[in-house]
Amino acid sequence: MTLFYHFDETQPLAGRLAMGVEYDGSRFCGFQRLKHAASVQQAIEDALAKVAGAPVHIYASGRTDSGVHATRQVIHFDPPVQRTEKAWIFGANTNLPRDVAVRWVKPVSDDFHSRLGALARRYRYIFLNQISRPVLERANVTWCRDPLDADAMHRAAQALVGEHDFSSFRAAGCQSKTPWRQMHFVEVKRYGPLVVIDIQGNAFLHHMIRNIAGALASVGRGAQDEGHIARLLALKNRRQGDVTAPACGLHFVDSIYDERFELPKEPIGPNLLAFTGEWTGERVLPDSPRVAARRRLTFSKQAHPQHQETSS
Repeated sequence: MTLFYHFDETQPLAGRLAMGVEYDGSRFCGFQRLKHAASVQQAIEDALAKVAGAPVHIYASGRTDSGVHATRQVIHFDPPVQRTEKAWIFGANTNLPRDVAVRWVKPVSDDFHSRLGALARRYRYIFLNQISRPVLERANVTWCRDPLDADAMHRAAQALVGEHDFSSFRAAGCQSKTPWRQMHFVEVKRYGPLVVIDIQGNAFLHHMIRNIAGALASVGRGAQDEGHIARLLALKNRRQGDVTAPACGLHFVDSIYDERFELPKEPIGPNLLAFTGEWTGERVLPDSPRVAARRRLTFSKQAHPQHQETSS
């Protein structure tokens, strides 16, 4: 996928559709639809229903928390009617609030499932590390006025790579049946005043990345040594964990699927980090039984399973 191309407005799209969605989570209480508060899911479903002229139910690759942003949230749905690529994208964006946008839409086979078929999910947590408080970036970074040692944070974070029990980094109210997750990589880099935690895994527990970011910030400030993360991991006890970093610095930047689905490739977000030049799909997934099993999963319209594992 290039940065610029013309949306087709002649050929109606048939069958299951996948969509790439971007949103600023500041005013939403997370992605998942709620009865008592605004959600990204409700905003998207309401917009798509206006395009289709009938109710639309979507499935998402991850359920981001309240205040968390996304640059490549992948959703799928089985549309009740056929519309062109341009109609779905322009129609949805016309009816969406300014803090949510559809980036692309693509027909996929019936065995595609945005949530259950995801091989990996990737997030970036961004600290703005400077003395003065941010103004233009205030909604999508976490301000840290104390100097952060990004190299020390990176070395400490390597204890997280691999398959572990992440009980020390899960929220007290996490509903997942298991605390075990597999992290493919964790990188911490400094770009001028920006310190970025780049993390990819098979899935994540409730508040897991924000808890990791809070603990790494303690290492970066010098309040804890580089063995801090390994010790927390070994404790398997959230009550003895570190602080939870704010939601505003967290961005869901990628969801990865088997190559056979040929989803569009686009730069890893957020645009604040576009200068790094990395595009979706550049990282090689680990050759693990977990990834191999996900590649073999298939789903149909008739048997649309509900996810039993709370992950984001």
